[in-house]
Amino acid sequence: MKSNKKFRVGIDNYSLFPLNLSPMETLVWAKDFGAEGVAFSGLQSEFYDNIDNVVLLDLKQFAAENNLYLEWGGAQHIPRDMVSWQKKDISKINQKSAVEAQKLGTRIVRSCSGGLMRWNPENPATEILLHETANALKSQRQMLMDHNVILAIETHFEFTTFELLKIFEYCETEPGEYLGICLDTMNLLTMLENPVFATERILPWIVSTHIKDGGLLFTSEGLKSFVTEIGCGAVEIEKILRRLFSLDREVHLSIEDHGGDFNIPIFNPTFLSRFPDLNTNELASLTRIAYLSQKKVEKGKCEVLDRKKWLKICEDRVKKDIGNLKKMVAP
Repeated sequence: MKSNKKFRVGIDNYSLFPLNLSPMETLVWAKDFGAEGVAFSGLQSEFYDNIDNVVLLDLKQFAAENNLYLEWGGAQHIPRDMVSWQKKDISKINQKSAVEAQKLGTRIVRSCSGGLMRWNPENPATEILLHETANALKSQRQMLMDHNVILAIETHFEFTTFELLKIFEYCETEPGEYLGICLDTMNLLTMLENPVFATERILPWIVSTHIKDGGLLFTSEGLKSFVTEIGCGAVEIEKILRRLFSLDREVHLSIEDHGGDFNIPIFNPTFLSRFPDLNTNELASLTRIAYLSQKKVEKGKCEVLDRKKWLKICEDRVKKDIGNLKKMVAP
């Protein structure tokens, strides 16, 4: 793909979780296998509990010496316990992440609260969570700006891109101020969004990425989404990259890969009604993605991978992902 810009290809550390690498070991792995940076979207507890100024400064120095980018994580945006649904204060959690990011010299702090809430009708309504999220984030504006960071809400399984735009509107903020989006290119399928359409909707807000390929397959309950090696699925990654290349700033291309699949019971009208912004054009495009995914599975180009098998293949597949994505962005 022709581009007059340099977009660095790196990894999200979640892809290598089964290897149980420390943050420094993850950076060394990235350097050794051709990745150009690491997005630490989250850390296992044994490493998270030991993060201090020395660790952060060591990471910053190693990254600078080897021309690797760094992005941070650990933030949350829904002010609730995602199991009990009790309200909770997320300001201290986010302040800790913001302080750490500032010490690392990165502006990007990925935020994720979990998700799949609308899969269970007993959970709080999405509209309630939207307003609570907006109120919580609006109150953190000055703190995040003081630390010169952007809270990058991942397109995970909490909100659609339509809903994220509503949050930004409620917060009365503009792109580049203190809120942004971490674009996960495959998670969008699980939230019944065409990845290319969704990218166009939120393009000015995208500050980081999880470049992830995948597909959809029909099931007895509707659809299921699944993850594939980059370049082997039905996500039109090159079209998404063209949109990202149109931005007036660099956005790091962090690969996230893992096993598993997600049930999407669209044959249930009540479930489908919980996606009020889904229109016929987008739904039609999703059925086409399912058709193309099925053809790829039948031809042996991809498969639904059990999460339990990810440990055995994760290292080799992430290496392939790096090579495949670099070919896509090569001048």
